[in-house]
Amino acid sequence: MEPLGWIASGAIVIVPLLVAVVCHEVAHGAMALACGDDTAQRAGRLTLNPLRHLDPFGTVVLPILLMVLPLLFGGPPFVFGYAKPVPIDPRRFGAPRRDEMLVALAGPGANLLLALVSAVVFAVVAERASASPAERWLAAMLGVSLRVNCLLAVFNVLPLPPLDGWRVLAALLPWRGAPRLVRSLEGLGMVVVLLVVFNTPLLSLLVQPLMTWLLWIAQ
Repeated sequence: MEPLGWIASGAIVIVPLLVAVVCHEVAHGAMALACGDDTAQRAGRLTLNPLRHLDPFGTVVLPILLMVLPLLFGGPPFVFGYAKPVPIDPRRFGAPRRDEMLVALAGPGANLLLALVSAVVFAVVAERASASPAERWLAAMLGVSLRVNCLLAVFNVLPLPPLDGWRVLAALLPWRGAPRLVRSLEGLGMVVVLLVVFNTPLLSLLVQPLMTWLLWIAQ
């Protein structure tokens, strides 16, 4: 494949992934600002510039590994990644429990909105029988965007630390010390999350129906 072909093929995956993870984190910060916490704004994280959100492992190394390993050892491709979390100070919230839940849901909500937009534009482009190579390339990118954003939306609402669903659970628990306990467990939870993702069909069972539903709405 020519170098431009490699770049075009890589962009089909890399561009939607970057847009998805950056918008996810910006949505967290924007909702926190709306709830009275300007920590993310002061840190310069309310920007769509991916360099401000890049996590060396989660945004670069992990997606590349997940794309390369199936080519070397077989198996279905699985593209995933994450950005550096935006800083949030819950002490600045007017209604801490409610606002923590809103901030947590903002990220998956942004991914769900991006997935819907991707599905609508994909449906429009896919209907063109005489699509040009550029339009077919765009359709492939939109298909990846739909899948990646559905994956991030579903993945992040799982009630496992340190995901957004875990924070929502903390906000809903009646015990006053629950949020503190939840935050203390967040650093231990990524191992559990990875075990769930890579050893169970949970995500596939949840993501595929969501994609099908969004495409049905788009059509």
